[in-house]
Amino acid sequence: MAGRNKILVPEARAGLDQLKAKVVHSSNPEQAKFEAAQEVGVPLKKGYNGQLTSEQAGKVGGRLGGNMVRELVKMAQENLKNRQK
Repeated sequence: MAGRNKILVPEARAGLDQLKAKVVHSSNPEQAKFEAAQEVGVPLKKGYNGQLTSEQAGKVGGRLGGNMVRELVKMAQENLKNRQK
């Protein structure tokens, strides 16, 4: 399971970080997940977070991942719409 989060195209890292910041409304991509965690009341800190429960980790990951997918779908729909014009 640990390998599932590996980015298949390493060059996409910067774009994904920008998208993460956009969906959390953060100006700093590196702080986006910490801001998302704070919003849902999860005590996420830099470094090891082994004390978090699965539920807490899911709250943060679900918020980020779900919103990122939603935004990507929206972007794809806009691209398709613009191609048809």
